[in-house]
Amino acid sequence: MSEAVDALVIGAGPAGLMAAEVMAASGRRVVVAEAMPTPARKFLMAGKSGLNLTRDEPADLFATRFGGSTGGLLPPDPRGYLGTEDAAFGPAEVMAWARGLGISLFTGSTGRVFPVGMKASPLLRAWLGRLREAGVELRTGWRWAAIGGGFGFATAEGPRVLRPAVAVLALGGASWPRLGSDARWVEMLRAAGVGIAPFRPANMGLRVGWSVQMRRHLGAAVKGVAIHAGGQVSRGEWVIARQGIEGGGVYAVAAALRDGAAGHVDLAPDLDLAALTARFQRPQGRLSLGNRLRRVLGDPVKVALLLEWGAPLPDTPAAWAERAKSLPLRHDGPMGLDRAISSAGGIVADAVTADLELRALPGVFAAGEMLDWEAPTGGYLLTGCLATGRLAGLAAARHRSVA
Repeated sequence: MSEAVDALVIGAGPAGLMAAEVMAASGRRVVVAEAMPTPARKFLMAGKSGLNLTRDEPADLFATRFGGSTGGLLPPDPRGYLGTEDAAFGPAEVMAWARGLGISLFTGSTGRVFPVGMKASPLLRAWLGRLREAGVELRTGWRWAAIGGGFGFATAEGPRVLRPAVAVLALGGASWPRLGSDARWVEMLRAAGVGIAPFRPANMGLRVGWSVQMRRHLGAAVKGVAIHAGGQVSRGEWVIARQGIEGGGVYAVAAALRDGAAGHVDLAPDLDLAALTARFQRPQGRLSLGNRLRRVLGDPVKVALLLEWGAPLPDTPAAWAERAKSLPLRHDGPMGLDRAISSAGGIVADAVTADLELRALPGVFAAGEMLDWEAPTGGYLLTGCLATGRLAGLAAARHRSVA
């Protein structure tokens, strides 16, 4: 069966829903096709521990956290996702948009912005309600399967073909595939002439082969340290996991570590080297090595890391202080895409116009994690998805030729 539609969005995550919202607001009749039984599954999963919408900081500073070939389209390039005159959608705009859905927000001490209720589900319910009122039709269980002569879908009722005047693709990247972002679209677009960079894990943990002595610390949080890598510094917390190290403090510098930058951990970032050396020089009596180190560092988890990664062990107070201030972060590479929060890679900058239209497929636009960009967690990822969805949707709304 074949059906003509005015505007099509494939993918009902944040980027796709934002594209649908702005197209509907412009008067287009929008159909959203989603492969999963319900929309925005990754969005809901990400919000389980608290939905970090954005980061309350100036847009020019915010934009420096985006990498990848299409991440370079962000400001200071004035034609970028957050910087075009009609598509500006940085932190301030995200906060105003959420409040417009009736969601009260608060800003934490690090600038992260959350709903007062912390959860993603109230925001999603309000958003879907607004889209229904705007006439957006959501079709779940529709998996995109073919392109050419329209967009072919596999559905519970059998094959269907939609022939849109304009389309926005927002199918996600390749992380958390069980939630829908399985990158099955890559071969279809590549065959159509769209340039695509291979996917790699982003915002992921790092594999570490722990010693037997570290097993008692599995699950422990690492607090009050700083990770240095690739010119970046992260003061966030992280966790000693069975497979390695995970958590926000690691994710903030994960891209640099993944790409080969050496990393080190400062176990006492609030003390300078001289002050820490003085602590190591204090008389310790007959205390064991572990107890001496615990007295200096005040945390058994820090001591365990120092003994795990500090070999060969120093033999003077000054050397111990230097090692604690610059402890090599020893790892065996990134964890895989199935455990990554997001992915790097995707549709490259040369394959899209400044409005995110695919050069090989006129009238077809792309948004969200399909594009080759990456950013750390902490509000950057979600804002980037919303911003690219908005930019693609605005451009698609203006497009009048048949794809």
